[in-house]
Amino acid sequence: MRELVVEADGGSRGNPGPAGYGAVVLDPATGETLAEAAEYIGVATNNVAEYKGLIAGLRAALDLAPDATVRVRMDSKLVVEQMSGRWKIKHPDMKPLAAEAARAFPSDRVRYEWIPRERNKHADRLANEAMDAGKRGEQWAPRDTAAARNAAAPPPSGPPGDARAGAARAREALAAASPTSSTAPAPASAEAPAPADRAPAAPADRTPAAATAASPAVVPGRVAAAPGRVAAAPPPDLSAPATFVLLRHGETALTPEKRFSGSGGSDPELSEAGRRQAAAVADALAARGTIQHIVSSPLVRCRQTAEAVAARLGLDVVVEPGLRETDFGAWEGLTFAEVRERYPDDMDAWLASAKAAPTGGGESFTAVARRVAAARDRLADAHAGRTVLLVSHVTPIKTLVRLALGAPPESLFKMELSAASLSAVAYYADGNASVRLLNDTSHLRR
Repeated sequence: MRELVVEADGGSRGNPGPAGYGAVVLDPATGETLAEAAEYIGVATNNVAEYKGLIAGLRAALDLAPDATVRVRMDSKLVVEQMSGRWKIKHPDMKPLAAEAARAFPSDRVRYEWIPRERNKHADRLANEAMDAGKRGEQWAPRDTAAARNAAAPPPSGPPGDARAGAARAREALAAASPTSSTAPAPASAEAPAPADRAPAAPADRTPAAATAASPAVVPGRVAAAPGRVAAAPPPDLSAPATFVLLRHGETALTPEKRFSGSGGSDPELSEAGRRQAAAVADALAARGTIQHIVSSPLVRCRQTAEAVAARLGLDVVVEPGLRETDFGAWEGLTFAEVRERYPDDMDAWLASAKAAPTGGGESFTAVARRVAAARDRLADAHAGRTVLLVSHVTPIKTLVRLALGAPPESLFKMELSAASLSAVAYYADGNASVRLLNDTSHLRR
């Protein structure tokens, strides 16, 4: 079923005073403006104008795609909460407007999200244009379609969740590329090389997306040829990617003690600190307003984190078993030092090779990579062009990042991934992947 985004706003210069509304219907995958509506409504309050903007946006969506689902985004907390059924409608002027909005589009296919004012600039601009037209004694008329589309598409803002940023950067790279461009050597690593006995990446870990990302730096749209020559190749796929915003679950009682906590242990729930972290990340993601679906590991700590975000965004949580943490076997619940003391040979083997499993029948990193890559492929196919929050654990998230970069398994030990941190990876239809963010914890410091 097709989804549309409606952004609406209304304003009054005096409250009550000369008022107008604006609404825009967007394609959520591309950000393209599909329809605009605005009107000067005479003297009214802000709330009346906002409701009228909502009604106009829903009617425009109905005209475009009567069978679609609609995601309404507004910076009016009052309208969002009242239309979501969480706040009672007490003011007599609001009740008929809310009823009209409920009739404008089938309510079982509409959900509401609050967004900050700065993210509602398109609808706000339309409302102000309508009020300006009213001041001149005129009614608002739409501008040139191309100009409206350009005004509606914000510049790429980066992750998490902006599915347009990677494609826009690729277009810029294509525009800047010259026919004589050639491959450039990768910069030397600032870190010391891994020990010689570390196992290189196993072929099974090199899925198509990883293999593409691991190729030498080549001008986009070209492939390596004989020395001194550059051969033409099909251009990269620049359609909107599947963007995975990767959220590590909040803290449990085991997290501060840095104990192994995988899928074969006690399955702990979030601690009080972990619940606060989940609430903080939910607020941050709600402010961004880009998450369209939520998928979680089946383990309790992830589901609790995912449900905190889902409640804030008004979304459902789908469980994906492939996102569960590594089974650490006999190491579950132990610290690194305790494992080193009790199972020194097994620990050395595990650190040296991705194929080595923890003591007692746990999972190797190679096995985890296969499982995670299969889940990634299923989810990327199912959510092409959309932004999905994946709530998972240290190893699966690091594995998604390393596969996107084409990095060897030992890179897992060189990434920091804090509790309740956000990372992001975008996956394009041609197999290319773009790491957008790693271990962002800024939302926990506010």
